[in-house]
Amino acid sequence: MHAPSPRRLGELAAHVGGELVGDAGLLITGLNGLAEASPGELSFYGNLRYRRQYEASRASAILVGPDTDVREGLSLVRVPNPHLAFARISSLFHPRPAYAAGVRPGAHVHPEARVHPEAAVMAGATVEKNATVGARSVLFPGAYVGEGASIGEDCLFYPNVTVREHCQVGSRVILHASCVVGADGFGFAFNPEGENGPEHYKVPQAGIVRIEDDVEVGACTTIDRATIGETVIGRGSKLDNLVQIAHNVKVGPLSLICAQAGVSGSAELGTGVVLAGQVGVVGHIRVGDLAKVGAQSGVAHDVEDGQVVSGSPAVPHREWLRMSAALGQLGDLLKEVRTLRRRVETLEKKEKGG
Repeated sequence: MHAPSPRRLGELAAHVGGELVGDAGLLITGLNGLAEASPGELSFYGNLRYRRQYEASRASAILVGPDTDVREGLSLVRVPNPHLAFARISSLFHPRPAYAAGVRPGAHVHPEARVHPEAAVMAGATVEKNATVGARSVLFPGAYVGEGASIGEDCLFYPNVTVREHCQVGSRVILHASCVVGADGFGFAFNPEGENGPEHYKVPQAGIVRIEDDVEVGACTTIDRATIGETVIGRGSKLDNLVQIAHNVKVGPLSLICAQAGVSGSAELGTGVVLAGQVGVVGHIRVGDLAKVGAQSGVAHDVEDGQVVSGSPAVPHREWLRMSAALGQLGDLLKEVRTLRRRVETLEKKEKGG
């Protein structure tokens, strides 16, 4: 990856609509964290817990909120959301690489597949019969697009991504290495009288996965095809690495699902839902719009719109905090209970003896 070209601070401030406090002609050579930044670099400060790092940072310029104090000798760019501004500026320094269009030698493209001339299909990638790949989409080596699947424009499929037959992927979707879209859902019906004895009879998984526009899916994440109908990942949602989405799940737009979370069959997540790491959601329930679920929680019942829950089984977050605080006192409470029990037993013996 080549080094980014330096840019003037005034240009960067204008790009994010920020208020510049300092030298507009200052040359910015790159971006870095508050603690790691060197002279010539830009950083951001948007959380009070990093106050000390802000005060000690060697960065030449820092993106800050509207009310942050000025530091002598430091240029600032005031913006409503420093993290977002940092991301937008980072995109200037690190734009998406350009890939030459065309089907490379060694790629496997079926004669009846439809690959846009502006798409790039690298050696070792496969596009099956009747599949479509849109303009400027890129398939890295080992990527597989199954029969009848459709891929929109400006998608990026990293090595060994699998999109199975008839699944639909929108535009500007990023699928990271080894994620699988459209594997069979985990569907079996118990048959006590199978030909060779009792068996789990496989239910055909005849549906598809539909991924809407602007979705990003992390490495080794799996999204199962529906038994009948669709498994849906809504527009703008982001799935972390090692996430499991089961058959017929509906994930609403702009949701965030963190690493090692799992959503069971036919569950529904509303708009803007956040599942923290290692959350488990049972099947056939609804997690409402803008709800948030804390890390390692187990969600066994519907969650209302906007509710914040934690724990296993998940309960309202404030209740979980009280329960967690009480948990540390259980040892002392048990001792007190045992002491009181012995006193009661002693009194009862005295009364009987009297």
